[in-house]
Amino acid sequence: MSVTYQDSNARMSQVAIHNGTVYLAGQVPGDASADMRGQTEQVLTRIDQLLEQAGTSKEHLISAQVWVTSMAEFDQMNAAWDAWVLPGRPPVRAALEAKLAKPEWKVEIMVVAALPEA
Repeated sequence: MSVTYQDSNARMSQVAIHNGTVYLAGQVPGDASADMRGQTEQVLTRIDQLLEQAGTSKEHLISAQVWVTSMAEFDQMNAAWDAWVLPGRPPVRAALEAKLAKPEWKVEIMVVAALPEA
């Protein structure tokens, strides 16, 4: 079975598609001056864009991994997440506190989604 890669550079791809499943790389905010909720909203918007580009949507999410830099701001991330995720269709999710690649980033999210059946 083949694998399709999208938005790739020498180091990584933002999207990989294999056997009807879409895998996104961890997504980070573009504007790191925003608070946790604002950064999370940016990341979720980017996830929506990448899923659409791959031919799917958050309606078909399977799993999510969320990394935040401070559990003191976890509620802000969850507020953005709860407003974004479709009612009755939340993916399985793990969330933890971690140091991210750039100190100004507060959140990184990685998701896996199914391609809709044709």
